[in-house]
Amino acid sequence: MSVAYDEDYYSWTQEQARFLEQGRIDLLDLAHLADEISDMGRSQVDQFAARLGLVVAHLLKLMVQTERSEANEKSWITTITEQRRRLRRLLDRNPGLKNPAIAEEVLLDGWGDGLILALRETGIDRDRFPQDCPFTLDQLLDDEYWP
Repeated sequence: MSVAYDEDYYSWTQEQARFLEQGRIDLLDLAHLADEISDMGRSQVDQFAARLGLVVAHLLKLMVQTERSEANEKSWITTITEQRRRLRRLLDRNPGLKNPAIAEEVLLDGWGDGLILALRETGIDRDRFPQDCPFTLDQLLDDEYWP
């Protein structure tokens, strides 16, 4: 008896893993497995964009928020450094994310999310921020780049 995907996801995953280990391809829920595998890849893209958004937000704050404490600046620099490190590790483990089409999508998502975060955290008017993303992906990943 097969476990239904939409009734007990955990048990479904365990059953599908068992079928794969046993070579029982005929018992696999191929449609749902294909969706799950696609979602796993998409989660890596989402993680890439989210981390990039944090870098963008903190770089924007460094660019725009001239009135800031030394503690804030240190915190932003530490966050940028940490996220850059995590981004490089993510890209090393998932070189397919370097595909230009994916990188362009992620840069756009990261820019939009980062801008929203910077606006919310600074309270500074939108017109003081760049209209378009002022950073390249290489700059966002580069420990030597600071605006």
